[in-house]
Amino acid sequence: MRRMLARGIPRMLRFSTHNDVPRGNRQVPESTARPRNRCISVGRGSLPCPPPQPPLTREPTLGREPTASVPNPHVLTTETCGFAREGVGSAGWARAIGPKKVWVRRGGLCQARIVSTSTDLRVTPPTRREWLALAVLSTGLGLIVLDGTIVGVALPVIIADIGLDLTDAQWVNSLYAVLLAALLLSTGKLADRWGRKLLFQVGLVVFVGGSILAAMADAAGPLIAARAVQAIGAALIMPSTLSTVNAMFRGKYRGAAFGVWGAVISGAAAIGPLAGGALTQWASWHWIFLVNIPLGAAVFIAGLLTVPETKGAKGRPGADVDGALLSAIGFGALVFAVIEGPQLGWWAPTGEFSVFGWQWPADAPVSVVPIAFAVAVVALVLFVVWERHREKVRRSAILDLNLFRLPTFTWGNVTAAMVAVGEFAIIFVLPLYLVNALGLDVMGAGLVLAAMALGAFFSGASARHLAARFGSPGTVLIGLGLEVVGVAVLALLITGSSSGWIVAIPLVVYGLGLGLASAQLTGTVLQDVPVDVSGQGSATQSTVRQVGSALGTAFAGAALAVALALTLPAALTDAGITGSSATQLADTTRQSAGTTISQLRAEGTSSPLGDQTAAAVTALSNGFADATRWSLLVATVFLLLGFVGALVVRRAAARSTGAAVSASDARTGGQG
Repeated sequence: MRRMLARGIPRMLRFSTHNDVPRGNRQVPESTARPRNRCISVGRGSLPCPPPQPPLTREPTLGREPTASVPNPHVLTTETCGFAREGVGSAGWARAIGPKKVWVRRGGLCQARIVSTSTDLRVTPPTRREWLALAVLSTGLGLIVLDGTIVGVALPVIIADIGLDLTDAQWVNSLYAVLLAALLLSTGKLADRWGRKLLFQVGLVVFVGGSILAAMADAAGPLIAARAVQAIGAALIMPSTLSTVNAMFRGKYRGAAFGVWGAVISGAAAIGPLAGGALTQWASWHWIFLVNIPLGAAVFIAGLLTVPETKGAKGRPGADVDGALLSAIGFGALVFAVIEGPQLGWWAPTGEFSVFGWQWPADAPVSVVPIAFAVAVVALVLFVVWERHREKVRRSAILDLNLFRLPTFTWGNVTAAMVAVGEFAIIFVLPLYLVNALGLDVMGAGLVLAAMALGAFFSGASARHLAARFGSPGTVLIGLGLEVVGVAVLALLITGSSSGWIVAIPLVVYGLGLGLASAQLTGTVLQDVPVDVSGQGSATQSTVRQVGSALGTAFAGAALAVALALTLPAALTDAGITGSSATQLADTTRQSAGTTISQLRAEGTSSPLGDQTAAAVTALSNGFADATRWSLLVATVFLLLGFVGALVVRRAAARSTGAAVSASDARTGGQG
């Protein structure tokens, strides 16, 4: 049957411009045929023409731009779908007038897509230069994502080298993500207005400059400031990459491009610890930043030669400076409160806080942390109100709140945030556990964490095959399920004396899920977003991801600090080490993020503890492992929330398809 259809369809596809339409040797009644309107013969006959209607210029049901180009995966006739519609044959493309319902096969089911068929339905394949541009943009994106994770495995060495404490270590990771999140909405708007290629190139220059400053840092302050400069460059790069990809590719090629983009995110995030371990072990931690110089230069030159300049539609007047400030204040205050809570006190102050000469005393009635939480809530609420006001008066806004009327966009972003929280919680906590509690060197820790990269690369490459069977939302759901299982098993397995390979096995499972979820989540979030606001849509998605990564580091660090305050004294007491020396040892270990354990292990019996050093190292390692378990359980909770979000995304996608079918039937009077 398939062979007969494949041979016969090219001959059977024809247009009729007469008052009657041939169906075999029979004639369709004149009352059902429309004069001077094109009909398409599909399968064993043809269907009556629908009433003439003007071309569809927008799809209000789906909330996205007119889809003038639709891929042609299969022949769908009465034998395969139980019905035939105007449509698509395997050997040719149909040309028709007015809005049409095109049925495509996905996952063994027939699904409807509403298209404006006033133009040719052929998808123009991307050129070789566009594929090269995708490679360049993906590499530029990989630099940004890699820099967010490569630092984690080197943190134990950086802490010992320039004297960071746990709070400083959190800020090294979190400030990068906070500033990136705060600026992405604004830079996405600038990319649409000034040109995406221009901002991509400028961002590369700023990012490489920040990398040079970070490599030269010799204290916590300069390093954190250099990370801020890197974040500014990254904020210029990230929205420019995805919005350019969204503008260059169409139809099935856009799905493939999004798959590459998502796979780069998951792969670069997973391979970062391995690269950081190798560079730190065989050179120095400074090289985790210096490596960006040659890579950035190569991407800059390749971008000049291959990446096309694209812009969004002409926007509304005005610059939304107030919106940018409110979003930055809101996100920054939220992350500050989560990071500083264990150190400064969640309610009653436990220490003095000072910034730029201004001090919050330790004897104040309330800590600065709840004040920061309140500031975050007020700022973010005002941000939403202000953006609605900008929309009402038809002025430019950094966040188009209308995008959140698209269910796939809203819940897809919620899911992406939860995935990022879980991912960066793991990347922050596990290197500290592997190096300090298990005593692995930095390269060994990188190899263990590379298990995530192994799983992510494998699943990222096969994600599109699963998506063809289960759909993108279903693939995301499978990925999140694997992530939850991997992290939960890891939390149950770790001890103070676990083998690195025992830790690596559940990380492979987690990496498999991460690759599936990341590769398909990008396309799911942006599938209904019009091209002319794709820069803002991609910037919103990237902002949500960066907020999630900052919160992941903050929540994991806070959970680790709170748990260490409980588990370390208990472990020392069980080992027979008590008194003021035990209390001081537990506090020092907590504040140094476990570096004290490595120092005692290296000193041996020559340490101040003498013969009790071995027992103290074992007790502290067990206590650190117990605290790491609690941090991983926190990450598991967020991944479970992401799983719930993926369920909602899947249902929203199904409702969108059903609404599309109903809208088409209403427009065509049920005739097809």
